[in-house]
Order: sequence, then C-alpha cells, then structure tokens
Amino acid sequence: AVAAARAAFEDGRWSRRAPAERKATLAAFARLIRENGDELALLETLDMGKPISDSLSVDVPATARCVQWFAEAIDKVYGEVAPTNDDVIATITREPLGVVACVVPWNFPMIMAAWKFAPALAAGNSVVLKPAEQSSLTALRLGALAREAGLPDGVLNVVPGYGVDAGKALGLHLDVDGVFFTGSTEVGKYFMQYSGQSNLKKVGLECGGKSAHIILDDCGDLDAAAASAAGAIFFNQGEMCTAGSRLVVHRAVKDKVLERILAQIDDYRPGDPLLAATRMGALVDAEHTARVLGRIEAGRAEGARLVTGGGRARAESGGSYVEPTVFDRVDNAMSIAREEIFGPVLSVIEVESADEAVAVANDSVYGLAAAVWSDNVNTVNRVAKSLRAGVVYLNCYDDDDITVPFGGYKQSGIGRDKSLHAFDKYTELKTSWLRLR
Repeated sequence: AVAAARAAFEDGRWSRRAPAERKATLAAFARLIRENGDELALLETLDMGKPISDSLSVDVPATARCVQWFAEAIDKVYGEVAPTNDDVIATITREPLGVVACVVPWNFPMIMAAWKFAPALAAGNSVVLKPAEQSSLTALRLGALAREAGLPDGVLNVVPGYGVDAGKALGLHLDVDGVFFTGSTEVGKYFMQYSGQSNLKKVGLECGGKSAHIILDDCGDLDAAAASAAGAIFFNQGEMCTAGSRLVVHRAVKDKVLERILAQIDDYRPGDPLLAATRMGALVDAEHTARVLGRIEAGRAEGARLVTGGGRARAESGGSYVEPTVFDRVDNAMSIAREEIFGPVLSVIEVESADEAVAVANDSVYGLAAAVWSDNVNTVNRVAKSLRAGVVYLNCYDDDDITVPFGGYKQSGIGRDKSLHAFDKYTELKTSWLRLR
C-alpha cells in the first residue's frame, strides 16, 4: 500500500493534478457518500452497535459534509508573498507532505476517517488509511466509492489490520512522510516513538479526554443544562473522546441537576441498534464492555456512590450492552474521575465556586474539551479562558461544525482536525526566494 501510494505521489497523477480537477473528484466522492448513505449507515451500525438513527442522521451526513467542505477549500487556499525589499520576491507556498498514513478509531469510523483523509487528499497527498480492526467495513466501502468518483489508483489505499501489525508498520515505515492518529493516549505515544525510531515522520495525534462539564449556581436553565449533561455522556454509548464524563457542579444546584439527569435515564436504556427509536445501542465489543464494567467496579471500590446503573443490560441478547451509569460523591482523585472510561459512566463532582470548578477541570492529564453553564457573561468568559482544553462549550455541549478546529491540550494530542487549520498537518511550507536583477 505504501509503495502504491508513493508511486501515485511521485508520478503526479493526483499531487500535480489541477486544483479544480481535484475539487471535482472529491465533490463527486461526497455525492456518492450521500447516495450510498443507507448502506454506509447499516455497515456502521453492524460494526459498532451504535443506533441506526445516529448512523443515518449524524455519521453519514457529517462524513459527506467533511469531504465536500475540503473539496471546496482546494482552490480557495492561497499562498503568501513576504514583505521583503523591492529587489526580492519571496513567496510562501504549501506543498503536500507526500505519503500520509491515517490510523483511525472505531467510535466514529467514517467521520474520523474523513477528518483525516479529506484534508490530506485535498492537499494533494497519497493516503494509506488503516481503520480500527473492530470497524473496517465503512472504510473499505469508502475506498470503493472514492475509486468510483474518479480518484486515481494508489491515491487512497485502505489497509485493515491490527494495530500491532498494520498500525505499527505504518508508524515505522521509512517511506511514510506523516502518520496521523486518533485513539488512546497510550497508543498515540507509541506513534511518537515510532517516528523517532524511523524517519522523524510528522505526527498528528487526537487522543484521550476526561472532559469536565461545569454547571454553576447562576445557570438559569437547569433543564437545558441537565439534558446537555446527559447527552454529553450517553450519546454514542459514551464512546466519545469528548464525552462529558466529569460533571463538575456547584453544590447549590447539584441535587436539582442530578434529579433532572436521572429523570432522563429511561430515554437512554440500551436497545436494539437497528430500531429507529433506540437512542443508546451496544458497546463496540465484549472486550471493551468488560473494561467498562471493570472501571465501574473500581468506582464502587473507591467509595463513590452508585446512583443508577452499573451493570450489563439486555444480557439475554448476548450483546455488549451497559446500563447508563451515574456516580455521585466522586472525588477528582478517584480513578473514575481520572481515567478515560469510554462508556456511559458519569462522575458527579461537587464544588463550591467557579474557581474550584476550574481547578478540578484542569486537574487532569487530558485537555480535549470542557463546558461551562452560567447566565453571567463575565463568568462564562473568565472560566472559558481559564480552562486548559482545545474545545470549550459555553452553555451547550458538543455543538460542532467542520469550519472550526478540533483537538486538545496536554496528553489529548498534537495538532488539529477540521477547518483550514487541518492543512497545517498535511502540508509543508516552502519559501521561494527570488532576487531581482
């Protein structure tokens, strides 16, 4: 796959194709994603266990929109002319990196793949896409659709496989110019090592999170805040790097917020993922389910108060279902408040002030996302500036658009997906210096 990608890059069948032509090809690719949306959604749900309604309404449209957006950006990103003396013309241009490896996770297989391959292809790179072993079906289908759209052979190569085999091989490959990964912080660190052990390939990482969802005592709409808090942890079965897994709530409103969250639990009871009414489906596989249940047991052992859930659901089905789970009286030093669980498990942490909420939120090795609810515009802005996170939601959670960058601070990663800032990862900057005679 790397050899095919290198050959395609060097002969220029894509890298030197006119921007308008690359734009037309990726736009056709986006159209085919939409036209084949029902099939792609079904494949995503079969692989992942996520509700079919989410696959249809979220995953497919977001994937197509991402490809379309970067297609449209191809002929709208200009170079620069430096402010030099009159006897010099210095230009700054972007050139494709070369052969790019994209290693993507299983929680949003299509969307996470598109966030990487779309800007990489738009910039003129050749791509080797390695989907997670748990969820390779949509990646394979996307590869076929890309070819149908007119992408030349060798430009997008899909290589399923285990991380220790295919992923590590790409990380160490001397002919891969960059590797871009979304997944756990643990594995992200391996890719940093692989880069140093091989050719110092560029590395971009979007890793774990333990996001703090702050609700202060001057929040006037506790119904909206509680609904947002429930969705932030139970959507996609909690299998989200941005999941609002730490609910950091002021003591004065904690009981009211918790009461409102518990009133919504029935809406998130796990159900058959293929039924349109299901809001929470299965976890990705039995191994991950056991890991989530183990973290829940650790929370019990550490002294947190289990308010609801805590066990398997739909056990008679044999599937990997876990009840929506809420722990109260959580201390931020407990493992359930520090380790990424990647499941429907909410830890409620009580605080006395906005300053204490910020201190708790920032007391984490992660810094991917955070949120604050307050009716005081000064408080909202002050807290937002104090939070060490790449994405901060103000009086909302997980609102999203392809036009804004996504990524984290600290051990949540390096670099940004989405928006024009994504091109920073997949391009090299070249200065051309012409002295006039």
